[in-house]
Amino acid sequence: MTREEFSKESASEVTASFGNKPEMLVQILHSFMDRFGFISDDAIRLLAENLNVSRADVHGVVSFYHDFRTTPAAKHVVKICAAEACQAMGSRNLAAHAKASLGLEMYSSNDKLTLEPVYCLGNCACSPAIMVDGKTIGRVDAERFDKIVAALDGGAS
Repeated sequence: MTREEFSKESASEVTASFGNKPEMLVQILHSFMDRFGFISDDAIRLLAENLNVSRADVHGVVSFYHDFRTTPAAKHVVKICAAEACQAMGSRNLAAHAKASLGLEMYSSNDKLTLEPVYCLGNCACSPAIMVDGKTIGRVDAERFDKIVAALDGGAS
């Protein structure tokens, strides 16, 4: 998905589409994520101004929810479920394998990929589950994980 570069005009258009209502902050932030890919410091300042709330209020919401990021993600985002059902089926071992094989910690990125935990993908019957670029994949073990990652960008590492 191609993201738009942040601009005050474009961001103000988004907030205006929600009536510049502070109670719509979470929905506005989701729209910012869809449009810009992350919530920059400039975006936080603009949101505070347009919604007539403090920057601390906006920052508090951004930092509370895991779906909002303050830095750009890599081209691909891989989320490993860390909820109880997936843990019971081996997601901790899968996460350890992912970190070791990719050389990443959770919430970090390399040139190709961002690795993050997620707390339930709603795919408990097919655990452990991961999400790759918004697509949920179930019954993922270390071998399948490696194949999925290798297939990103047609196998280019």
